[in-house]
This record gives sequence, C-alpha cells and structure tokens, in this order.
Amino acid sequence: MLRIVSANLNGIRSADKKGFFDWLAGHNADFVCVQELKAQAGDLSPRMQNPDGLTGYFHYADKKGYSGVGIYTRHQPDAVTIGLGVDWIDAEGRYLQVDRGNLSVISLYLPSGSSSDERQDVKFRFLDVFKPHLDQLRAQGRDVVICGDWNIAHQEIDLKNWKGNVKNSGFLPEERAWMTQLLNDGWCDVWRRLYPEAPGYSWWSNRGQAYAKDVGWRIDYHIVTPSLMAQAHSASVYKDEKFSDHAPLTVDYNMTF
Repeated sequence: MLRIVSANLNGIRSADKKGFFDWLAGHNADFVCVQELKAQAGDLSPRMQNPDGLTGYFHYADKKGYSGVGIYTRHQPDAVTIGLGVDWIDAEGRYLQVDRGNLSVISLYLPSGSSSDERQDVKFRFLDVFKPHLDQLRAQGRDVVICGDWNIAHQEIDLKNWKGNVKNSGFLPEERAWMTQLLNDGWCDVWRRLYPEAPGYSWWSNRGQAYAKDVGWRIDYHIVTPSLMAQAHSASVYKDEKFSDHAPLTVDYNMTF
C-alpha cells in the first residue's frame, strides 16, 4: 500500500503548534505534500524539516511569510525538481517534484485570484503555462500524482454555496473549463472518481461559522495519471483535528513501494 497525503498548512509553524506533526507521526504516510509554508529554511525546526522518519524537501518563496511548498518522504528520491523553470512562478514557491522509480509525486500550490483582479490575471497566466507542462508530464508514461491546493472548485458538488460563487475566483467559468479540459485530456481526479456523490470539502472560510456548518469548498486534489488512478483504493479528508483552514487529504494506492 502506498499512502500519499496533501495538506495546505496555512503556515507550517502554525500547523505545528496545532498538532500537525503529532498527527503525521501516527499516519504512516509514504509521501506528504504540504503547501503554504509561509516560512523560509531558517524558520523550520528540525522536526519540521525531517519529521519522524521522513525527509523533507522544500521550495520556498522569495517573499518571506508567503506561499512555499514541500514534500516529506520515507523513500530516497532518484531526483528532486524545484520549480517549473519559469522565474515569475518559481519566485512564489509553488511547485516541487520528487521522482522515485516510475513514480513522480508533485506538491502544487496554484495561485488564488481572490484578493484582486491582478492576482486573478496571475492565476490565469499560471494556468496557461502549467497546461503544457502537464501535457509533457503525462506523455512521459510515468505514474504521476499532483497533490495540492488547486484553488479551483470544479463542479457544483465541490462547494456548498455554488450559486453564490459563480462570479468569484475559484469557481469562475474559465477556471472550471480549464479543469474540465485537464480531465478530458486524460488526467484523473481521484476523489471524484472514487466518490462521485460525496462533496469532500477540504477548505472552509474563516468567516462566520463556515467550518462548524460545513460550508466548504473542495479545492485540494490528487490529480493522477490513469495508471495511478487504477491503483487508487480509498481516500479520506481528516477533520477530527483542525491544523489550518484546510483539512489533510489522504489517498491509499494499491501499489507496493
């Protein structure tokens, strides 16, 4: 069994104080993809760098206290790729890939466009650059899983209040169409494939009582190649403890590793 976790931490130091690494120690994950570190290398404690038998790899944003992604693994990678090779994207610390055998595990933090029209434009530019990269990845014939915060709710089932968000970033028609095209091109959304009728919310606004009332969005995904989808056994969103405004998404794959 291969266990892979995706978790937007909304600040790795904050998540640590809320017990994320204590939870992780008993979770027996092979790979843990984390997003929104909001930290630099010097801010990480030894446990944040290499927690309980796992080795951490990171892509930090140039801007302090902003963005950043990481991958923890108990398997020595054959290769580690930091960034997409595009300066304006890589400055924000949004992409990290580790390869082991025929498996590629990617931690992704796709930009949010909710703060301004300018940031929405950045998000669309990112999508334009990212799609050819995804096509290239898929063409390599590897088992690929892209874990992370995609900041897009694809379908109406993926957010509680979809009618009130059709003009908001994260549920814009153009974003949803981009995701549809991605899935039509051969990528697979593990949660939705396994559980067609289960919302699977993974993020809740801090406003009002969104978390308590489960008024959420599903914006954290495992997007995989068909070869890996065929191995996907089960998935779960962990809500017993709250480490950030996102909940960890775990998928187990029937793959010996």
